[in-house]
Amino acid sequence: MKIVADENIPELKATFADKDFQFVCLPGRHITPEDLIDADILIVRSVTKVNEKLLKNTPIKFVGTCTIGTDHLDIEYLERAGIEWANAPGCNANSVVEYVFSALAALNQSLQKKRFGIIGCGNVGGHLHRRLKSLNIDCYCYDPFLDPADNPDLCDLETVLNCDIISMHTPHTQTGPHPSKHLISAVELKKLKPGALLINCGRGPVISNNDLLAHLQAGANLRTVLDVWEPEPDINIELLKRVDLASPHIAGYSFDGRVKGTQMIYSALLNHLSRPTCSPEGNAKQSKTILECKGGSWEAAVFSIVLAAYDIRRDDKALRAEAAKAQDIGVAFDRLRKTYPKRLEFAHFAVGKSHVSDGEGELLQDYLGALGFAAVKHDV
Repeated sequence: MKIVADENIPELKATFADKDFQFVCLPGRHITPEDLIDADILIVRSVTKVNEKLLKNTPIKFVGTCTIGTDHLDIEYLERAGIEWANAPGCNANSVVEYVFSALAALNQSLQKKRFGIIGCGNVGGHLHRRLKSLNIDCYCYDPFLDPADNPDLCDLETVLNCDIISMHTPHTQTGPHPSKHLISAVELKKLKPGALLINCGRGPVISNNDLLAHLQAGANLRTVLDVWEPEPDINIELLKRVDLASPHIAGYSFDGRVKGTQMIYSALLNHLSRPTCSPEGNAKQSKTILECKGGSWEAAVFSIVLAAYDIRRDDKALRAEAAKAQDIGVAFDRLRKTYPKRLEFAHFAVGKSHVSDGEGELLQDYLGALGFAAVKHDV
């Protein structure tokens, strides 16, 4: 049974440990119909456009995407053609949420007495919302596909645009009752509060990148963090120069999240083949890396711990360095994704001795625990 897969999927062959499977691993952005002419299964990530043009006249019977999102899949065509498909909902939600907190730490962005807006409250946005609520942060959420019974903090888009921090987690859609393409364009950008922080680690075209560039070039008082772009991988270098933090679509690239996505698609494939599934081994017994809090306020200590576990500034530096020297930014963008270093989630870390004042120690402990750090130990 031949499987064609994106070469960037981690632990693929180790997870799909079956002697019946034969693998051909290729750059996901460049998989062609000719590559699938004798293949049974296609396993991709978000960079592969899976549609009739790619699959027509091929023997593909199962498509799995090791991602939460499905906007790169032509689901209508797949179902019409009788091709079973599966995605990995929630696999990298925690990774993206930790990316958001790393951005906040890198920009020294306090959450105290701030209004936090979330656009799109599905797997990722919903996880971020729950994390923020556990920290008692004032949240406002826009998602026209949800009911207030699902999320009591739902509100209209205008209210979210008036928040101090706005994080975007919507899929990219161009049809239906609430298309998301260019949901944020020139009109919406002008409604943002002076000094607001806008984060997009959902899908690039949800923000009009041309309008955002023009807005920033005009001197707008707006801080921006972009992990996703319009278009990818050929991102706008001038926009890159003006945003505060930039990365090559890797917010969901924690090792934990990517491996979980691989495991979920393997289970879906076994189900497709009517074979018994098995539960993957977890990380509960793995030893933790100990991080030590630096001095200062409890919030400064939180920022130092978050950045010690995952520092978004390294991703920003790497992308800017490639953009400065690369002849083809698209090639460089994909190379950064392909060679992305192993990044572990906060649960792999424990916190050592704290140097904050005694009165703030408990607050620090509660905050770091809510962020997902495994334990807070003051005497290591």
